[in-house]
Amino acid sequence: MTGVRCLVTGATGYIGGRLVPELLDAGHQVRCLARSPEKLRDHPWAGRAEVVRGDATDAESVGAAMRDIDVAYYLVHALGTGSRFEDRDRAAARIFAEQAAARGVRRVVYLGGLTPEGIPVQELSPHLRSRAEVGEILLAGPVPATVLRAAVIIGSGSASFEMLRYLTERLPVMVTPSWVGTRCQPIGVRDVLRYLVGSATMPPEVNRAFDVGGPDVVTYEEMMRRYAVVAELPKRLILRVPMLTPRLSSHWIGLVTPVPRALARPLAESLRHEVVCGEHDIARYVPDPPGTPIGFDEALSLALRRVRDAKVTTRWSSASLPGAPSDPLPTDPDWAGGSLYTDRREIEVDASPEALWRVVEGIGGDNGWYSFPLAWAVRGWLDRLVGGVGIRRGRRDAARLRVGDSLDFWRVEEIEPGRLLRLRAEMRLPGLAWLEMRAEPAGTDGGRARYRQRAVFHPRGLLGHMYWWSVSPFHAVVFGGMARNIARAAEH
Repeated sequence: MTGVRCLVTGATGYIGGRLVPELLDAGHQVRCLARSPEKLRDHPWAGRAEVVRGDATDAESVGAAMRDIDVAYYLVHALGTGSRFEDRDRAAARIFAEQAAARGVRRVVYLGGLTPEGIPVQELSPHLRSRAEVGEILLAGPVPATVLRAAVIIGSGSASFEMLRYLTERLPVMVTPSWVGTRCQPIGVRDVLRYLVGSATMPPEVNRAFDVGGPDVVTYEEMMRRYAVVAELPKRLILRVPMLTPRLSSHWIGLVTPVPRALARPLAESLRHEVVCGEHDIARYVPDPPGTPIGFDEALSLALRRVRDAKVTTRWSSASLPGAPSDPLPTDPDWAGGSLYTDRREIEVDASPEALWRVVEGIGGDNGWYSFPLAWAVRGWLDRLVGGVGIRRGRRDAARLRVGDSLDFWRVEEIEPGRLLRLRAEMRLPGLAWLEMRAEPAGTDGGRARYRQRAVFHPRGLLGHMYWWSVSPFHAVVFGGMARNIARAAEH
C-alpha cells in the first residue's frame, strides 16, 4: 500500500516538522493543519505538501482538513502549562477522533508518553497523565488508532537532548535531584520517525498502544556521564540531593539550560517514575532493519554531529510556547487598535546591500545583538526569572533564518531574503513588541546600502505605557548602538 493520504497536525513542532519530509520521501501525500501556515512557508519541503489553516480545538477546521485523508497524525500537546491544559488536551483529542470518524479516515496515529507500570494514574505527573488520557480517547474512538509511547527522545534540537546537553556541558560538578537515579529507556528521533511513518500502513484490525524505545535502559545520571564521554568532556561529578522537587528542579534547569521553566517542569516531572518499555510488539508491523533501534551513544553522536554541522532541521522551540504572543504587526499607519510606540533608526552603510543583509540575517545566537551585551543579558535573565524563555534559545541555523524560527527571545514573523527581517518578541512584556530590520540600496551602483531599523511596541494598559517610557531613555544606547554596529560589521 503506497501513496497514503496523510494529515499531520503539529507540523510547526519538533516531531511534526521532521515527519512531513519523511512521509513525502516514503511516497505519501501530505496535508498539514497549522494555526499559522506562514510558519511552514520556508521549510525545504513546503512546495511538496499542502498546508491548510486551522486549530485542533476547532471541529470545523479539523473536519475540513480531514477531507479525503487516509491517515491522520495527532502531534499536538499543550506542554503541561496553564491550569486547564488537561481539559484542552482532552477536548482536542475528542474532536480529532470524532472528525476522523465523520470524514472516513482509516487510521489515527498518536505519539504519546511512556507511562510507568504499576503506578496509579492519579499519581502520574499532569503531563504524563494527560498524554495517557489522549491515547485512551483515540483508542476508544471509532477509527483504529496507533498510539506510540516513548520516553526520552534523543535528537538534535529535541528538548530532552538540549536539557541533557547543557546540564552536562555547563556543570562539571552537579548537585542533582534524586530522580537522576530513575531508570528510563531513551529512543533516537530517527527511530521515532521510522515508527511513525510505518504506522501509516498498519493493517486495519490493529488498534492498540505500542511501547517504543532504544536498546539501552539507563538512569539520567548514566545519560549525563555517557554524554560527557561521547562529547569528549572531562568526567562529571554528580551529587544527589533528595530535597530537590520537580518544581525546584525546573527552576534549576531553566537557569542552566535554554529550556524554559514552563517546559522543563513537565520534563522533570516525567522522570520521577521509571519508564521502561514492557514490549516491542511494534516490530511485528514496522520491522527493525539491521542495527536499529540505534543505541543511546549512537543517538547522542548523531545529534551532536548535526549540532556541530549546523544541520538541525527542527528544534524544541520550533513550536510556540503556550502564552507567547502571536499577534501580527499592525500594518495600518493609523492603526485603530490603540497606541503604538516606535523607535526608528536609519544609517547609510559603505557596503553592498548583500553584505548588510548577511549581517542582519546572522543576528542573535552566538553573534549577539551588536549592542550593549550586558543589557541584553540582563533582560534575558529577568525574563527567565518570571518564567519567560530568556535569551538563550539561540538559533536553529547559524547563517539562515526562516519564518517561525525562534531567535533568542524573539520569533521570526516575516523574512524577505535580502530585504526585510521582522521579529516578534516572546519575552514577558506588558504589551506586544516587534523589531524590524531592512537592507536597501542607497544608490544606483549597488555599492552602498541603507539600513533601516524600527522597534514597535503596543502597550497593554497603564503598565505597558509606563514600561515604554521607563526604558525609552536607554533606546539611544541599545537601538542606536545596534544600528551603528550592524553598519560597521557590514563594512568590515
